[in-house]
Amino acid sequence: MTPELADVIEAGRALNDDEREIAALVLLHGDAENDVHVAEEWNETVNRRLDELLSGKVKPVSVRDSLARARAKSAALRDEI
Repeated sequence: MTPELADVIEAGRALNDDEREIAALVLLHGDAENDVHVAEEWNETVNRRLDELLSGKVKPVSVRDSLARARAKSAALRDEI
């Protein structure tokens, strides 16, 4: 254990139960600010793709067809080895 980690643990012991729970949740679940940024970017991507689909710019492909193509490519790659 590094001295820095030991200091953090010692400081954590001085927290009350509620503060410890909040600290644990933040440490376990990462940076909520970053999560919001990722969610915003994902929403933009979903909206852009939906617009492309609805406008006819792209054509939908069935899951069955997508999986069949992926399996065929995977099999071809295995055959090359």
